[in-house]
Amino acid sequence: MTRAVLIVNAGSSSLKFAVYAAEGRRLRLAGGQLEGIGVHPHLTIRDEYGRHLLEWHWKEPDRLPGHDEVLTGIIQFLGENLADLDIVGVGHRVVHGGPVYEEPVIIDDTVMADLIRFTTLAPLHQPHNIAGIRAAMAAFPGIPQVACFDTAFHRRHPWVADTYGLPYQLWEEGVRRYGFHGISYEAVWEKLVDREPEMAVTGRVVVAHLGSGASMCAILGGRSVGSTMGFSTVDGLPMGTRSGSVDPGVLLWMMQEKGWDADKITEVLYKQSGLKGMSGISADMRDLEGSDDPHAKRAIDFFVFRVKREICAMTSVLGGLDAVVFTGGIGEHSALVRARATKGLDFLGVDVDPAANAEHAAIITRPTSKVTVHVIPTDEEGVIAEHTVQLIED
Repeated sequence: MTRAVLIVNAGSSSLKFAVYAAEGRRLRLAGGQLEGIGVHPHLTIRDEYGRHLLEWHWKEPDRLPGHDEVLTGIIQFLGENLADLDIVGVGHRVVHGGPVYEEPVIIDDTVMADLIRFTTLAPLHQPHNIAGIRAAMAAFPGIPQVACFDTAFHRRHPWVADTYGLPYQLWEEGVRRYGFHGISYEAVWEKLVDREPEMAVTGRVVVAHLGSGASMCAILGGRSVGSTMGFSTVDGLPMGTRSGSVDPGVLLWMMQEKGWDADKITEVLYKQSGLKGMSGISADMRDLEGSDDPHAKRAIDFFVFRVKREICAMTSVLGGLDAVVFTGGIGEHSALVRARATKGLDFLGVDVDPAANAEHAAIITRPTSKVTVHVIPTDEEGVIAEHTVQLIED
């Protein structure tokens, strides 16, 4: 029997999972992803060599499965097809750890109660994370369950980077900038240091995690010192369907002039805005890049404008810039976004090679560029697996 850990990354409309050997650094045995939960579920499972084990489309349009049912089915499939595995731990991506959790923890009743309490801080994601935990607990009773938090990477920010200009009592009640995508930033930082070891201690790096969810982070010697996301996952950059930063006065206007309540405003900010809302076409950057519609062009214009602006803002936080990293679905695959977001940044020392960028090279700047621009695939599941193994072995 091979001792292994199961990793669950439950999002709002997708569920990623992977199985890693408990011995050996990040030895992936199998993994897959279910996309389109609640719409058109589509599951793909591959082995450690990338070969398809299963390709599956949901055939019952009148009855769409939830996260718990999906995860139960995946676990059953793994048990039937990877019978030589001994699952000794389950690691979970949890979006919000509130002001409490600065590092991964084994989930007990107290932790679970906290995760439920933090649901109001991340209503789009936290319920799905909790559903994944409950499904795994039911499938693997008595097996340690580990929570790895997207907010933990940012918990040691300087106070000024996390506060708002609000009454201090609200800070004490948890109203502060949390930052997200921390597991992705941790993964990308490790890969960057593997490429450029000199970054480990004093490297000044801006990482752009650009996908359906998007944020940027200023990292100084491995430590997050600034994030575009704040109290919620709707803050900062425009995203696939999320608005990004909005003047609070706009929200007051929505309430007073349009009569919208909190549920309506939440629906607009989280699901009807961003690339989809601005373009009126799609939340997918690939669709927008292929469209001749002027609204698609405007949505892209705004997106790259905000990315470029935040590169400069994060550089000021860092006191200089040594590297920029693009990751996430858009960051890794859109040469157009990378080119336009870095155009005109020669005053920072950025000199992108158009040919290297078009080829999606690992490094897209010229050798003479003072700032190196990298394209690095993230590996959230690998980071969670490593933390899970460390905790269950301690």
